[in-house]
Amino acid sequence: MWGVALAGETTRAPGPAEINWAALLAELDPSAYRRFRLAFDRVAGLLILLVVSSLILAIALAIVLDSGGPVFFLQCRAGRFARPFLMVKFRTMSTRAPEFSLKVAPDDPCITRIGRFLRASGLDELPNLWNVVRGEMALIGPRPEQFALLGYYQSRQHLRHLVKPGLTGWWQIHHRDSEPMHLNVDKDIYYILNQSLALDLRILLGTMKVAVSAFARRRRRKETAERGQTITRPDLAATADGSGRVD
Repeated sequence: MWGVALAGETTRAPGPAEINWAALLAELDPSAYRRFRLAFDRVAGLLILLVVSSLILAIALAIVLDSGGPVFFLQCRAGRFARPFLMVKFRTMSTRAPEFSLKVAPDDPCITRIGRFLRASGLDELPNLWNVVRGEMALIGPRPEQFALLGYYQSRQHLRHLVKPGLTGWWQIHHRDSEPMHLNVDKDIYYILNQSLALDLRILLGTMKVAVSAFARRRRRKETAERGQTITRPDLAATADGSGRVD
């Protein structure tokens, strides 16, 4: 995969081993908060994992009942300094879906019924808590890029890999746009260069807003469908032949 030349570029994209990580690290100011997060996230991730364990089991059961097949989706992603690790999340697509893709469209037919809701609410990422506990991810940070797609990155774009990837982050609450991660690196770099408690709190609030909005949309769709059924049923009952024709 390495050696991909981006549009407008005359040189190939470097691999992780060719990145001058020391030069990139020099662009970050020393941060006690960043060091604190390295230890805090693993402890907090374990506590959160215990609290939401019942929800994780309920979602797992819903996936099995909806589409069968495996509950979890495992994929090699890039961690801090672009080191590979195996990320775990809920499976939201059918087993026929391709293993890699630059961007999955919201209306992709491979997305399952429960998967559509999980992706909209961000609940498909809950199993990432296991990666947080293992120290491979953080609670907040850039989303982990597919390791197979790192060949699309130019050197400075690897600034996003100076911190651990996160379960949620600045890009996640501002995206839901149509572009893949490697074309939204500016959002990740903004977060890394401005990482602070205040910014992380804004991201947490934004994440909750995204989840609540998804629940609200799902409820409205359900209520609309129920109202539609209520309107049509009397018409059907009113005709002798049950055809629903009203003369």
